[in-house]
Amino acid sequence: MYAQMIKSEATQDDPEQLAAFQARIDAGEKIEPKDWMPEGYRKTLIRQIGQHAHSEIVGQLPEGNWITRAPTLERKAILLAKVQDEAGHGLYLYGAAETLGVSRDELTEMLLDGRMKYSSIFNYPTLNWADIGAVGWLVDGAAIMNQVPLQRTSYGPYSRAMIRICKEESFHQRQGYDAIRRMAEGSDAQKKMAQDALNRLWYPSLMMFGPSDKDSVHSAQSMAWKIKMNTNDELRQKFVDQTVPQAEYLGLTVPDPDLKWNEARGHYDFTDPDWTEFYEVLKGNGPCNTDRLAARNKAWDEGAWVRDGLLAHARKRTARKMAAE
Repeated sequence: MYAQMIKSEATQDDPEQLAAFQARIDAGEKIEPKDWMPEGYRKTLIRQIGQHAHSEIVGQLPEGNWITRAPTLERKAILLAKVQDEAGHGLYLYGAAETLGVSRDELTEMLLDGRMKYSSIFNYPTLNWADIGAVGWLVDGAAIMNQVPLQRTSYGPYSRAMIRICKEESFHQRQGYDAIRRMAEGSDAQKKMAQDALNRLWYPSLMMFGPSDKDSVHSAQSMAWKIKMNTNDELRQKFVDQTVPQAEYLGLTVPDPDLKWNEARGHYDFTDPDWTEFYEVLKGNGPCNTDRLAARNKAWDEGAWVRDGLLAHARKRTARKMAAE
């Protein structure tokens, strides 16, 4: 439905403007907020950046729960910094989306009423400390795979926001890998926990790249506009190729009996995720969907007085400034 709407809107744009716009994209130019853009391009960016921002904010929930329970003071400080970074990432991305004419409040309301999604991975629980290491290693590793190419995306504010985000995500991935390495090299019980975390989070991590290319309704147009730089399946393959040797180094086993190196392709052959499960999670039927949205609704409702106070202060300051003039 959304893809049909974008196509319909695109046909309403002036053909000469569309051709000139596409020529700029093809030439590698950045599109800035005041530049003319097709309405479909703007709405596609709002959807992608909004969902990215929501994912950063919702992504704090499964990890924030473990800050006070991290095994050492050092791990507490690292995890606290990581969660704080994710809040900052959400801020950068909401700011980039606002340049497209949508407010932060509107984006939040779209999340809360189901019109906008966040990454499916955050609807899975973090059951123990090994999960926190696996989230950093696998989830942030997949995020980096997705996000590094976005530094070259065609929309300037989004591209520039991704530069700092990617640097910080690299730190997140390294700290996660270090945490899971410590457990894999620890006692038998610790290594068992590390393997269990890998078993449960492997396929949800593969789902982070989105549906198979043949089922992705947005990829072709997004790549033509250079909003996306790679297809979902390309990124998923790259992630598997990078992560499997890391798991082998840790002495852990990727939970895929059909996983094998394909010499002819120069890539690993692997089993796709359960796409039925993926779509069920997107529909709101994952293990933690209800809890995640309940937490965001609670924060929104309980933060109303803060937003009201800030708006009242801004109005008074503006009134004083106008009176002084």
